[in-house]
Amino acid sequence: MPRLILVRHGQSQWNLENRFTGWWDVDLTPKGEEEAFAAGKLLAAKGVLPTVAFTSFQTRAIKTLHLALEAAGRLWIPETKDWRLNERHYGGLTGLDKAETAAKHGEDQVKVWRRSFDIPPPVLDAGSEFDLAKDNRYAGIAIPSTESLKDTIARVLPYYESAIVPELRKGETVVISAHGNSLRALVKHLSNISDEEITGLEIPTGQPIVYELDDNLGAIERYYLSEK
Repeated sequence: MPRLILVRHGQSQWNLENRFTGWWDVDLTPKGEEEAFAAGKLLAAKGVLPTVAFTSFQTRAIKTLHLALEAAGRLWIPETKDWRLNERHYGGLTGLDKAETAAKHGEDQVKVWRRSFDIPPPVLDAGSEFDLAKDNRYAGIAIPSTESLKDTIARVLPYYESAIVPELRKGETVVISAHGNSLRALVKHLSNISDEEITGLEIPTGQPIVYELDDNLGAIERYYLSEK
């Protein structure tokens, strides 16, 4: 039976500081490292052992994957990194304190930017402090200037279908270490969640979500591994 494991990266420094992060590369906190290692220990304890791994181009997700695989004794499995698993791009909100942004623009407006399905935040100005145009990992990639969840889904799902589905069809147990919004894109697709409902879905850091899939890769069951 195909099985898919989704893990949101452990707490990052900007999670701790309550700042909009998006595509900006931020490291894990010590707590985040502990969360990642605990996720791997849980995988081992429950006997849910991945055979193939995918992650984004962002340090917090890559480190989470490596710490979890180390804890599970699976560092040796094949691993693929791809920018299409990156977090949603928060545009001009990148780096801003969430509380200060709400005080400036109003909580309702910030909620629209954060949680609406198809309304993106303001664009990130070219040449700004958080412009990634000179970041070598994105050479040749059309870096977005902002993204809604709908935009994020538009890059995540084609990658899932082209790169991850073939591994699941082979019967592999796939782990994806990624981000709140790239994982929300997958959960929306796999669990057939509406555009309206997905805006209220929170994915906690460092908590493995397991999908048991049928032969057509439809979801039979979705659960937090900690609850099994």
